Amino acid sequence: MSRSETILQVRGLRTEFLSRSGRWFPVVNEVDLHVSAGETLAVVGESGCGKSMLAYSIMRLLPKRIARNAGGQVLLRDRDLLALDEPQMRAVRGKDISMVFQEPMTSLNPLMTVGRQIMESVIEHEPGSAGSAHQRVVDLMNLVGIPEPEVRFHQYPHHLSGGMRQRIVIAIALACRPQVLIADEPTTALDVTIQAQVLELIDRLKRELGMGVILITHDLGVVAEWSQRVMVMYAGRKVEEADAETFFTAPTHPYSRALLASVPRPDMSVDGDFAPLNEIHGTVPPLDRLGGGCAFAERCSRGDVSCTASTPPLQPLDSCLVACFKAGAVDPLPTGTVHAPAIA
Repeated sequence: MSRSETILQVRGLRTEFLSRSGRWFPVVNEVDLHVSAGETLAVVGESGCGKSMLAYSIMRLLPKRIARNAGGQVLLRDRDLLALDEPQMRAVRGKDISMVFQEPMTSLNPLMTVGRQIMESVIEHEPGSAGSAHQRVVDLMNLVGIPEPEVRFHQYPHHLSGGMRQRIVIAIALACRPQVLIADEPTTALDVTIQAQVLELIDRLKRELGMGVILITHDLGVVAEWSQRVMVMYAGRKVEEADAETFFTAPTHPYSRALLASVPRPDMSVDGDFAPLNEIHGTVPPLDRLGGGCAFAERCSRGDVSCTASTPPLQPLDSCLVACFKAGAVDPLPTGTVHAPAIA
């Protein structure tokens, strides 16, 4: 498999939720993305920007009573996942495309041993004897760095540390060697040392298995260390996409620049005292109350009347894609480096 080969391509994806008033509104709005073999695409933005909704839309895990697909394609190779019926999608989900969820304790069944939970995924997609499935699970636990896998196989989630539980969740996601792995905040609630170990594990397995990875995170230090490309979301839309180096050295969207400016840096001091952190004033607008124009306009230092008149289209600028009428005018970024957690 070529590393440049596109595995997953999302075109114009639009997902809508049903409001209490009975009106449908977009939570993922005309989003395009692609992921290649051996590549990590980081999806960043504040809470409420639509990152997790994008992941659940791709995986088709949103409840049908309140969510619907309103357009677009999700092409895994050349197969449109949105065109599959539910039995067909169940055969793909967990086998060809898998997801690591945010909090392992809510992802794992507290009443089942961790080995049995991994085995369920193996048996579902690759039916075989219980004996061979058991050995496959032990091998998977070894692969993700679980010590004494034969012993851990029979333990329950509460017997394991947070880092071990997260490794079990990753083992479940990798049980059938998927082509694409979506990792939604995979290091939430883990200490810095375990965070680094989990991220190194995902990166190593990505290279060994030739997967494409979509990494959803708030942590720009993690993005700087582990991703090749960065996609910025705001209010359900993609507002910027660039390779990682360009994103951190020359971001073009005001929101991207504001995110980077708000990251604490070692040099943030004035006469030996810590300087106040930069902040983005205001909050992400509720997605069911969005009006016309740029959703970031009210929080943007460059926003004016023209920004609220129409929605800026996503268009190429230098080596990135950006949705901003004022993208050509740049403010200086604070100096300093965004650091990822070190591996102990």
